[in-house]
Amino acid sequence: VQLQASGGGLVQAGGSLRLSCAAPGRTFSRLAMGWFRQAPGKEREFVAGISRSGGSTGYADSVKGRFSISRDNAKNTVYLQMNSLKPEDTAVYYCGGKSTILSVGHLRTRDEYAYWGQGTQVTVSS
Repeated sequence: VQLQASGGGLVQAGGSLRLSCAAPGRTFSRLAMGWFRQAPGKEREFVAGISRSGGSTGYADSVKGRFSISRDNAKNTVYLQMNSLKPEDTAVYYCGGKSTILSVGHLRTRDEYAYWGQGTQVTVSS
Protein backbone atom coordinates (compact mmCIF):
# COMPACT_ATOMS: atom_id res chain seq x y z
CA VAL A 1 0.00 0.00 0.00
CA GLN A 2 1.50 3.29 -1.08
CA LEU A 3 0.84 6.28 1.16
CA GLN A 4 1.29 9.85 -0.04
CA ALA A 5 1.92 12.56 2.55
CA SER A 6 1.67 16.28 1.83
CA GLY A 7 1.11 19.64 3.44
CA GLY A 8 4.42 20.38 5.10
CA GLY A 9 6.14 23.73 4.92
CA LEU A 10 7.73 26.61 6.78
CA VAL A 11 5.68 28.37 9.44
CA GLN A 12 6.37 30.76 12.29
CA ALA A 13 6.02 29.68 15.88
CA GLY A 14 2.39 29.85 16.93
CA GLY A 15 1.18 29.13 13.43
CA SER A 16 -0.74 26.20 11.99
CA LEU A 17 -0.36 23.59 9.29
CA ARG A 18 -2.50 20.71 8.12
CA LEU A 19 -0.85 17.56 6.86
CA SER A 20 -2.65 15.07 4.62
CA CYS A 21 -1.93 11.46 3.82
CA ALA A 22 -3.77 9.64 1.07
CA ALA A 23 -3.97 5.93 0.36
CA PRO A 24 -5.26 4.27 -2.79
CA GLY A 25 -8.59 2.66 -3.44
CA ARG A 26 -10.66 0.49 -1.17
CA THR A 27 -7.86 -0.42 1.25
CA PHE A 28 -7.91 2.82 3.22
CA SER A 29 -10.97 2.07 5.33
CA ARG A 30 -9.27 -1.10 6.63
CA LEU A 31 -6.18 0.78 7.81
CA ALA A 32 -5.40 2.16 11.23
CA MET A 33 -3.37 5.27 10.49
CA GLY A 34 -0.80 7.29 12.34
CA TRP A 35 1.66 10.14 12.15
CA PHE A 36 5.25 9.96 13.28
CA ARG A 37 8.06 12.48 13.07
CA GLN A 38 11.81 12.39 12.92
CA ALA A 39 14.07 15.31 13.73
CA PRO A 40 17.75 15.32 12.67
CA GLY A 41 19.79 12.98 14.84
CA LYS A 42 16.73 11.60 16.61
CA GLU A 43 14.62 8.48 16.44
CA ARG A 44 11.28 8.48 14.65
CA GLU A 45 8.65 9.14 17.30
CA PHE A 46 4.92 8.68 17.56
CA VAL A 47 2.80 11.81 17.15
CA ALA A 48 -0.80 10.68 16.73
CA GLY A 49 -2.82 7.62 15.76
CA ILE A 50 -6.38 6.88 14.70
CA SER A 51 -8.27 3.62 14.36
CA ARG A 52 -9.77 2.48 11.07
CA SER A 53 -13.22 3.68 12.13
CA GLY A 54 -11.94 6.95 13.59
CA GLY A 55 -13.45 6.09 16.95
CA SER A 56 -10.13 5.78 18.75
CA THR A 57 -7.40 8.41 18.69
CA GLY A 58 -4.23 8.94 20.67
CA TYR A 59 -1.49 11.54 20.92
CA ALA A 60 2.01 11.95 22.21
CA ASP A 61 2.11 14.06 25.36
CA SER A 62 4.21 16.68 23.55
CA VAL A 63 1.42 17.46 21.07
CA LYS A 64 -1.70 16.80 23.12
CA GLY A 65 -4.06 19.77 23.00
CA ARG A 66 -2.29 21.28 19.97
CA PHE A 67 -2.55 18.59 17.28
CA SER A 68 -5.64 16.77 16.06
CA ILE A 69 -5.81 13.66 13.89
CA SER A 70 -8.86 12.87 11.79
CA ARG A 71 -9.79 10.82 8.76
CA ASP A 72 -12.22 10.91 5.88
CA ASN A 73 -12.73 7.38 4.62
CA ALA A 74 -14.74 8.63 1.65
CA LYS A 75 -11.67 10.57 0.50
CA ASN A 76 -9.14 7.91 1.54
CA THR A 77 -7.28 10.55 3.53
CA VAL A 78 -6.02 11.08 7.06
CA TYR A 79 -5.23 14.55 8.36
CA LEU A 80 -3.04 16.02 11.06
CA GLN A 81 -4.11 19.51 12.09
CA MET A 82 -1.21 21.18 13.87
CA ASN A 83 -1.87 24.35 15.84
CA SER A 84 0.30 26.46 18.14
CA LEU A 85 3.39 25.11 16.47
CA LYS A 86 6.71 25.31 18.28
CA PRO A 87 10.28 25.19 16.95
CA GLU A 88 10.66 21.77 18.58
CA ASP A 89 7.94 20.45 16.25
CA THR A 90 10.39 20.83 13.36
CA ALA A 91 10.88 17.42 11.76
CA VAL A 92 10.06 15.23 8.80
CA TYR A 93 6.55 13.92 9.35
CA TYR A 94 5.63 10.43 8.16
CA CYS A 95 2.24 8.78 7.90
CA GLY A 96 1.92 5.10 8.57
CA GLY A 97 -0.79 2.53 8.01
CA LYS A 98 -1.65 -0.96 9.16
CA SER A 99 -4.53 -3.20 8.18
CA THR A 100 -6.49 -4.07 11.31
CA ILE A 101 -9.74 -5.64 12.37
CA LEU A 102 -12.54 -3.30 13.36
CA SER A 103 -12.16 -3.76 17.10
CA VAL A 104 -8.54 -2.60 17.20
CA GLY A 105 -7.95 0.94 18.43
CA HIS A 106 -5.23 3.35 17.41
CA LEU A 107 -1.64 2.13 17.17
CA ARG A 108 1.21 3.89 18.96
CA THR A 109 4.44 2.10 18.15
CA ARG A 110 6.46 2.25 14.98
CA ASP A 111 6.80 -1.52 14.69
CA GLU A 112 3.02 -1.93 14.50
CA TYR A 113 2.83 -0.10 11.18
CA ALA A 114 3.33 -1.94 7.89
CA TYR A 115 3.09 0.88 5.36
CA TRP A 116 4.78 4.30 5.26
CA GLY A 117 4.56 7.45 3.24
CA GLN A 118 7.58 9.33 1.94
CA GLY A 119 7.62 12.06 4.60
CA THR A 120 6.92 15.77 4.48
CA GLN A 121 9.13 18.44 6.04
CA VAL A 122 7.71 20.75 8.69
CA THR A 123 9.90 23.65 9.78
CA VAL A 124 8.83 26.00 12.55
CA SER A 125 10.83 29.19 12.92
CA SER A 126 11.15 31.05 16.20
